[in-house]
Amino acid sequence: MKYFIITLVLSITNFAKAQQNKFYDDAFQTINNMLADKQAYSFKSAVLSVEDAYYQGKLDTVEVNRKIKFMANFAKKIIASRDLTYDGNDKVAVSKYAAIFSIICQETPIVMNKDTLHYKPFSYDFNDVFGHKELTNLFVSKLVNTQKGNCNSLPYLYKILAEEIGADASLALAPNHIYIKHNIKSIGWYNTELTSGVFPQDAWLMASGFIHLDAIQNGVYMKALTDRESLALCLVDLANGYKRSFPENDGSFALKCAERALQVYPYLVTALILKAETHKEQYQKLVATEPKAKELLSLLNKEYKHIHEIGYRNMPEGMYLEWLVSLKTERKKYEDTRLSH
Repeated sequence: MKYFIITLVLSITNFAKAQQNKFYDDAFQTINNMLADKQAYSFKSAVLSVEDAYYQGKLDTVEVNRKIKFMANFAKKIIASRDLTYDGNDKVAVSKYAAIFSIICQETPIVMNKDTLHYKPFSYDFNDVFGHKELTNLFVSKLVNTQKGNCNSLPYLYKILAEEIGADASLALAPNHIYIKHNIKSIGWYNTELTSGVFPQDAWLMASGFIHLDAIQNGVYMKALTDRESLALCLVDLANGYKRSFPENDGSFALKCAERALQVYPYLVTALILKAETHKEQYQKLVATEPKAKELLSLLNKEYKHIHEIGYRNMPEGMYLEWLVSLKTERKKYEDTRLSH
């Protein structure tokens, strides 16, 4: 009996910790303060606060920041040492975009005294690209430490570096995917795909077969996200980290993150799915005849219907990887030739 009581107390204590975890609460507050203009906006701070929460305060943010600062300074040196072949009056901004792209996607020579070193670009890590085995495979901190990343960490790093050198960079979404959009005066909007180092046309994105016209019209996919909408992505990341850290949680933290994200970006499909899936988990813990269960089931049906109506279509992971590889194998077909002139 005594053993049972001790076990019960420990279980209740652990459950309480799961509902109120300081690191996740602090990360949520950091992002929420930025959204409420109570704290200076910083995408880097938002991203690293999410990753540090998952590491429970043990992320070496000093070292990660050092590496990011090195890359930012390197980008500035690239800008100063080469004259970009571009005639637009926004040449300064375009030079910054090109420098960041070089750091992430191109082998770049570095002259040290009389020696020339070759800076190696980042590579795409096809191991656990969705973070199923280990969530940290999606992290920027993992990317800067290993030089290997994916369609989550690479565009996040690009946006962070852009902010570090005073440039604008917009994240954009496609099924299971994040990329970069820029608007320059010579051609307008164009896409930067960091997983393959190519500037694809919108036709490549549409070729996935999982981007419904309604999703484009509603801003679910292919929309240049604002800084605030990018913070909404971080809130979804935070909720997913929390659910991975505390699988027996009651869903309240995830719902709080999802609701705040949707206040900022009502058509953020990952937040809508997070909300629906969390309600589904809550429903599955109830007896079907309970009034709360019937209420949740009705809510779930409405949520999934809404997700479908705004244009979301589930893209199988295997098809996603094939689509991703197609950009390299069919580069001539999908590359934006406007950027080669």
